[in-house]
Amino acid sequence: MPERIADLKVDVASMPTPALRRHVFDPAHGLDMTDVTMLAVANNPMLKVARDERGVVHAQAFAAGLLPDPVLDFSRGYPTAGPAGSTAYGVGLSYALTSLLTHALDVRAARASARQVDLDLLWQEWQVMTQSRRLFVRCVYQAKMLELLDQETRQREQFHEQLAQAQAHGDVSLSDVSSDQSALQAVESRRDDMARQLLADRQALNGLLGLSADAVLHLLEPTAGSIPGEAAMARALTTLAQRRPDLLALQAGYESEDSRYRREIRRQFPSINIGFSQGRDTDAISSRNFQVSVSLPIFNRNRGNVAIEAATRQALHDDYRLRLVQAAAAVSRLLKNGAILQQQHAELVNSEAIRAQVDAALARTVSPGDLSGMQRLELRLRRDDQRLDLLSIEQTMFEQKIALEALVADIGEE
Repeated sequence: MPERIADLKVDVASMPTPALRRHVFDPAHGLDMTDVTMLAVANNPMLKVARDERGVVHAQAFAAGLLPDPVLDFSRGYPTAGPAGSTAYGVGLSYALTSLLTHALDVRAARASARQVDLDLLWQEWQVMTQSRRLFVRCVYQAKMLELLDQETRQREQFHEQLAQAQAHGDVSLSDVSSDQSALQAVESRRDDMARQLLADRQALNGLLGLSADAVLHLLEPTAGSIPGEAAMARALTTLAQRRPDLLALQAGYESEDSRYRREIRRQFPSINIGFSQGRDTDAISSRNFQVSVSLPIFNRNRGNVAIEAATRQALHDDYRLRLVQAAAAVSRLLKNGAILQQQHAELVNSEAIRAQVDAALARTVSPGDLSGMQRLELRLRRDDQRLDLLSIEQTMFEQKIALEALVADIGEE
């Protein structure tokens, strides 16, 4: 797997959406969200396997378009006893007419299956795009939060060291030092948890992009975007069946199964084979023959295959309807969660502005000795905790936006 990001190349023309095809891929100055999305589509190992499998289905579609070959029979006989005037031979040519009856439906079913595979691959690409964007956002925001937690840990460690020195001189009690030690351990644990989560997400992103686990990605900060409104989502849902690849794939699958269902119905009719032959027996008598064989649909009548294809077609129809319902329900849920997140975000921004005003007022009015070291530290830590909460909400809002765009098939540039 490659480790040098600057050496990576992406075929822009092969990208699955117009927004990606318009973007200039240049990793030399860092990767933005669109760069990561393009790299995921071009280099994801699972997508490479899926593209190889697609070739098999297209080959099957080509094979289905070919007519079956006629059958040529030849026989030769030699007399072994008794009077015989000549050797015997037979030449025959036969063809199964039933294959002509179902050929058009076979072709239609195979072509629809090939189209379904293409759309399924496109949907897999969209899922990889969505996952890469989600991991991109997580890595960027978790790095910011880890930086704040590192800063908070350093401040706690410095203060704890000062407190331990004061306790050695008898200026503070041992219980105060012990209590501060617990607070320090809590901050260190929170920082370590964030570091592990960031490491896991970075490695997951590298794996998704087909890169070495040790590859270092310079991720650029994404442009914040608001969660789409209900009116925009309602409009998107009305045309969802014409845009989302998995729904289009199910439509193609239904068309393929409908053709197979009709083919099995036609196969209920008697199968007919016709043939012509010419031969000569050992008495040197030549003859020409015309043969017709017809199956008698008495017991089987292909009813089992008709039932199988009918049930498969119905399952595809029900799956299609279910996904439409699930998409609408998921959009409704995400929009409601988004409204709550936007309210929380606004409240935190307002609270941070008020805290900044309070801190400025304290700096102007309070003398250096009026606040203890613990009080000053707690003021800074509360401010940092508020920033952490704000970053966490912004990350969640970004992920909600990405989820909504994936649901309504609207994945574009950041």
